[in-house]
Amino acid sequence: MSQETFSQRVLARAQARGTAEAFAFVHETDSERWVERLTYAELDAQAKDIASWLQERGLAGRQVLLLYPSGLPFVAAFLGCQYAGAVAVPAPLPAGERQFQRLSRIAADARVGAVLTTREHAPAVESWLVGDSPDAVPCVATDGGPVGDAAHWREPEPELDGLAFLQYTSGSTSEPKGVMVSHRNLMANEAAIQRSLGSDADSCLGSWLPLFHDMGLIGHVLHPLWLGARAALMAPETFLRRPVRWLEMIGDHGVTIGGGPNFGYDMCVRRVKDTELSSLDLSRWVQACNGAEPVRAETIDAFARRFAPAGFRPETFFPCYGMAETTLLVSGTPLGRPAVTRTVDTCALETGQLAGPVPGGATRTLVSSGVVRAEDFEVRIADPATLRDLGQDGVGEIWVRGESVATGYWSRPGATAEAFGARLTGADGAVTDGWLRTGDLGALSGGELYVTGRLKEMVVINGRNIYPHDVETAARAAHPSLGTGAVFAVRPGGDVRERLVAVLEVRGAAGGPDTEAAHHQALLDGVQRSVSEEAGVPVGNVLLVAAGTVRRTTSGKVQRTLMRKLFLEGRLEPLLAVVEPAVEELVKGAPVGVS
Repeated sequence: MSQETFSQRVLARAQARGTAEAFAFVHETDSERWVERLTYAELDAQAKDIASWLQERGLAGRQVLLLYPSGLPFVAAFLGCQYAGAVAVPAPLPAGERQFQRLSRIAADARVGAVLTTREHAPAVESWLVGDSPDAVPCVATDGGPVGDAAHWREPEPELDGLAFLQYTSGSTSEPKGVMVSHRNLMANEAAIQRSLGSDADSCLGSWLPLFHDMGLIGHVLHPLWLGARAALMAPETFLRRPVRWLEMIGDHGVTIGGGPNFGYDMCVRRVKDTELSSLDLSRWVQACNGAEPVRAETIDAFARRFAPAGFRPETFFPCYGMAETTLLVSGTPLGRPAVTRTVDTCALETGQLAGPVPGGATRTLVSSGVVRAEDFEVRIADPATLRDLGQDGVGEIWVRGESVATGYWSRPGATAEAFGARLTGADGAVTDGWLRTGDLGALSGGELYVTGRLKEMVVINGRNIYPHDVETAARAAHPSLGTGAVFAVRPGGDVRERLVAVLEVRGAAGGPDTEAAHHQALLDGVQRSVSEEAGVPVGNVLLVAAGTVRRTTSGKVQRTLMRKLFLEGRLEPLLAVVEPAVEELVKGAPVGVS
């Protein structure tokens, strides 16, 4: 691998690309739309200005918190940290007291030496800083013109194994952990992404993902810089308000590579109108990345059919797998090959094996997350209890080794040893070490990696290993108006068995109060019937909730652990619910609305 650091790579790209466009950002308000553009030369100048401010304050090698909405000022600030030899700590802008509390935990854990933000948000950030810490932490808005003196900027000399940035995990119900991404990790993963995607300097990346999150940051901001390519970006709010805007951006800017979680494609299928199809041009889209949450075969098929008239091809889909602890990408679908699906026997899956369907038996269709390139990673499937390699077709925890695997969690030696220092016993009895335990469940079969769920979210019902995703899919199948769901288990005191709880969003209105009440009751009955028939398990606890209630991470993953916590604290407000008496006793605070 090259001994070049990421900052050295981008400095060379900026010099070579000059006035070529680096980024276009599509803005939209209620009254207008416009595109903001940034060339490599302009980005280089802004980054050197910010870097000089950081260097003047002795912040080379220190952690710097980045608090920005999605936009080009974030890109300049992140690159400014790289140019200064500082360690960027991207984080979401807080929107309320609870988020400020989480931000305080991140800032304290990272021991930040400065905060960079925008003029609009600087007053709130400065107020938070004053109230949060007795030590003065400087804060500067970087989007109002020069903040330093670029003439005094000095090119840093970072080490390949030095930190490039800290990527904090969601931390919804626990202390957030900062994944330590080194320049070596970043450079190795960018090369892995390039090999998997087939990207080059002529590629155009396009995304609506949050820029502080690994898939948005590494895949759609840092990768084009690594390539010397360009990118078109938009805010998540723009996409969520009108998903068609993302598809329009793909055509308008000639996007060839871009994507997001499965739910984003599902939103496009459901919310892009027939009258809007004729204005879309998806013919230059080569790789439509689909990752960060379970990839659904139904979504892939529905999206390909829906947008075929706009030039979308089925082989464009790029199901992939990765995580912050591996910098980003681990596996992906080879260029030009359609997504691979496999229908398996549900009972065999629950007992830890991939096996074909049996007559009359329940099945589940898995979508392959692609292949693992030997030059980038080693991947094994391990029994999480015995730590033994399960080999082909065995279902267990996904373990990973390679140069892209991060060096651990910042200032957490215990958690680092547990997650990053696993020892694997092979089929021949030989023991190897240095494996990352991902916490994800999956299987290797025929060279394909199939991700089946999360280890910590597995539910055991009557001796069966139940995947929450399967129950959620069965529940949604009860009616088209049922949206995002979260399934988890609770155990009443003194009870030896776990009880399933299903929280499901209801989209749209059903008319007047009487009609709506009858509709909700029919939905609730349908969910219980569908789960029993399709998943083969009873669900005695169902909460129908308003759209937007089910929490997701910034990458789109359903936060089942957080939803369980909110349920037990009595903080969910259902439209209608049925809850078993033993489970009701667990719930703190007000009753959840037993029907």
